Amino acid sequence: MDRFQEMQVFAIVAQEQGFSAAARRLGLSAASVTRAVAALEQRIGTQLLIRTTRSVHLSEAGLRYLEDCRRILAEVQEAEDSAAGSHTQPRGQLTVTAPVLFGELFVTPVMARYLTQYPDVCINALLLDRVVSMVEEGVDVAVRIGELPDSNQHAIRVGEVRRVICGSPAYFAIHGRPTHPQALAGAPVVATSSIGQQRSWPFMENGELIGVKPEPRLVVTANQAAITAASLGLGLTRVLSYQVASKVASGELEIVLAEFELPALPIHVVYQGGRKAPARVRSFVDFIVNALREHPALKNAALFHPKK
Repeated sequence: MDRFQEMQVFAIVAQEQGFSAAARRLGLSAASVTRAVAALEQRIGTQLLIRTTRSVHLSEAGLRYLEDCRRILAEVQEAEDSAAGSHTQPRGQLTVTAPVLFGELFVTPVMARYLTQYPDVCINALLLDRVVSMVEEGVDVAVRIGELPDSNQHAIRVGEVRRVICGSPAYFAIHGRPTHPQALAGAPVVATSSIGQQRSWPFMENGELIGVKPEPRLVVTANQAAITAASLGLGLTRVLSYQVASKVASGELEIVLAEFELPALPIHVVYQGGRKAPARVRSFVDFIVNALREHPALKNAALFHPKK
């Protein structure tokens, strides 16, 4: 294989995290894939992949090299498309990631409209409640909620969300509306497992951080289940504002303790390559940025007025 082919093989091995899976995807033998990566490492003079009996992981050098590989491969593809006169038309495979519920509510409708407009693009959507490594897992575009770490990736802010406490009108009719976070200590609460494992729920009072340890009546593993239980009057729950926007708008749920909330969390669209990114990446970024910025559930906190 030439250098370009070896780079392609290495990128697929890194994405599949295994030689056999990469070989199946490439239509090559596992031995050929192994030899290609070994030749690449020998020529460069450093180990790119850490191999164990069960998995393959990138070394620190491999992580840096993979990012450069993907950029170079994308530029080569873009050059070929340009020479063929198709550089202005997005085409090819696009990998997108977002949190599960956010992806279901906001990203999936955007992808559907985008694919209708650009029939030569295919999307692989990774809707996961974990931070996906864009380099290691071959992600082109990611939607991130929360502050971003420093990186050489490009990020565009598209909105913000709040951590809110909400309950149903039926719940408030029986238990009343809490006026201070300390009232949650003895209140019926529905929590997700990640929140339920925390020692306390954080709030802000007079510029200082305070914590309240709830005693959940129900702990679930999915935010949507917690929202459903809260809607049925089982207890108060703490979720992100976008997750309950429709139910707050319809009156099924009401937000309380808004004056004690933590600062809003930013939402960013993150992508690799900048102006040199393939047309499919640039066009999708423009598409999703415009869509998310226009969505009322992702705009400023004033859209969620808690009832007095």
